[in-house]
Amino acid sequence: MADRTDQSDGQAMTDPTPLLSLRGIGKRYGAVVAVREVDLDIFPGEVVALCGDNGAGKSSLIKVISGAEEATSGTISIRGKPVAFASPHDALEHGVATIYQDLALAPRLSIAQNVFMGSELTKPLLLPFLRVLDKKRMIAESRRYLSQLSAAVTDMTRPVERLSGGQRQAVAISRALRWNAEIIIMDEPTAALGVKESALVLDLIRKLKADGRTVILISHNMRDVVALADRVVIMGAGRKYVDRPLGDLQPDDIAHMIMAGNAKAA
Repeated sequence: MADRTDQSDGQAMTDPTPLLSLRGIGKRYGAVVAVREVDLDIFPGEVVALCGDNGAGKSSLIKVISGAEEATSGTISIRGKPVAFASPHDALEHGVATIYQDLALAPRLSIAQNVFMGSELTKPLLLPFLRVLDKKRMIAESRRYLSQLSAAVTDMTRPVERLSGGQRQAVAISRALRWNAEIIIMDEPTAALGVKESALVLDLIRKLKADGRTVILISHNMRDVVALADRVVIMGAGRKYVDRPLGDLQPDDIAHMIMAGNAKAA
């Protein structure tokens, strides 16, 4: 068992081996430094909130973790083994799925088609080299994934454009479960949602945690952070300057830490 130290108060905690480890991650865009020497450990079953103002470096760091972009410097490890993601598909194959704010769903396609997009199931037709989509199995599997999330949707042929915001999040999460993702990165999952739909999304994240999944939550909504997170990581000017258990932090406390970090970076 490895000891993890809370960087804000120096209290050591005992945790299992990190599921995801970043060491010295840096990201440059020409002369612009977006991420500066970030070290970060993410542990199994955690909900970790990644916070900071616009321009703090959160998005660039997540792009590196998700395989959308390569780091300029530093290393990534999964369960202690170094990995290099050349694409988001590489990250998916290593169990890292990212659900962006726009969800990347095809509105006119059905729920089942969206869940299996890019990984469609097929079956042989007469001759072994002739295969067709196994729609029946995809519908059954999609229903199973959504039932794991207790999503109140049963018709897997329904077009996604006819779903509510919370239900669309459930479809996007089901696609991540289809890939057997251990780490699910969620970018502003409740943005532009009403109170009822936001509550549904928060429940979806709690179900992921209860299922043993690890969630990295990027959010400007400090109430969501307090409601969900085990730990909060705050970035500013590309640096990580807070990494601590949520404890008894309140939304205003986190907002003040973000502003304090901005003042230091200025």
